[in-house]
Amino acid sequence: MSDISRREFFKKSAGIGAVAASTLTFPAILHARNKYPTIKVLGTHVTLQEQIRLKAQKDLGINIEFFPGGSAEVMLKASLDPSSFDLYEQWSNSIRPLWEADAIQSIDTKKLTYWNEINSLSKTGKISPDAKVGAGDAPNKILFIQEDGSLGPKLTEEISFMPYLHNVDSFGYNSAVIPKGIPYETESWGWLLDEKNFGRVALVNEPTIGIFDAALAVEAKGLMTFKDIGDMSRAEIDRLFEILIDYKKKGHFRGVWSSVPHSIALMANNEVDIESMFSPAVSTLNGMGVPCVYAAPKEGYRAWHGVQCLSSACEGERKDAAYQYMNWWLSGWAGAFIARQGYYISNPQRARKQMSVEEWDYWYQGKAASMDLKGTDGKVSVKKGEMRTGGSYLRRHENIAVWNTVMPNYDYSLNKWNEFVLTR
Repeated sequence: MSDISRREFFKKSAGIGAVAASTLTFPAILHARNKYPTIKVLGTHVTLQEQIRLKAQKDLGINIEFFPGGSAEVMLKASLDPSSFDLYEQWSNSIRPLWEADAIQSIDTKKLTYWNEINSLSKTGKISPDAKVGAGDAPNKILFIQEDGSLGPKLTEEISFMPYLHNVDSFGYNSAVIPKGIPYETESWGWLLDEKNFGRVALVNEPTIGIFDAALAVEAKGLMTFKDIGDMSRAEIDRLFEILIDYKKKGHFRGVWSSVPHSIALMANNEVDIESMFSPAVSTLNGMGVPCVYAAPKEGYRAWHGVQCLSSACEGERKDAAYQYMNWWLSGWAGAFIARQGYYISNPQRARKQMSVEEWDYWYQGKAASMDLKGTDGKVSVKKGEMRTGGSYLRRHENIAVWNTVMPNYDYSLNKWNEFVLTR
């Protein structure tokens, strides 16, 4: 991708998020002499939640502005206008494009208070010695800035992003309609293409994410195999989308979604029974009384790692405030908050101090809930006796099939993805 200019690359991505991104507007910077420094955070609804903003603002004594949007939308905005944000929060698959576009600057690990507490998943790609690293861009492959300015796994003091929340993703299904499966045994990505779910399936509309959900489903269904699912050839991409477009023309897919609230609405409104899903959507649906199960596919999860990045235009007091905000994220409260939505933080032991024993045992240890547990919305999202599908933090992250990745053939796959989305 290095031979593609910044503007050329993102023009190719514009078909997904250009219109939406153009609606994002940003206020003028407030300087300390007026009141407090203001930082602008661009990202998705997953982390740009009002409770998080208010708590951080109170703890740090700075102004924080959140600008949430869809994954493709915010990546396009960040790449084309680094001055529009100070911090960028999204997934690790956005790192290579943003780094190539000079949209982000390096982060000094010496300024990260809790850097030494960050666990091995972020720094080595493996949560334990026996874990699967997974195909594609494991976080350590794109974390460290090498001597030649490229991104790589060799440990350095300069990094491209601060590792924070992460998880393994799969799909959610309504167990009132689809019989509950057995984690790691019968639950399968192939369910997304099961004839029994015809017309009631949705995928996430993000080409560096949705393509892997679809590829895992096609492979699990026995329709094709990939030499390296994290680095598909053009021929493999062609065949994959031939299959997907054929399914779509027959009416198998209800559609695609571009935000967590949209994915929630699709199932809550009884439009789909099974779909690509992120963890907070599952928690929210359960709180609404919809028996949504987050699958533990026998083929392995699609994993992702959250990133916090510094804009290449961020400097002075805004840069100082941005470091404060990054350090705040790893100080405990935020890690505990996102745990109640099913996410994990890169230094979990500090978050543990902010969680009850019952919460820690359920979310991290994989034990049955010893009491009803509430989500971040104050509603019961886990009932006493329930166990989290997929088990403990360790077991879930030992079973990774592929990481969200911008493949070398990304630009080619993007055209195919757009064709799939637009097919009727």
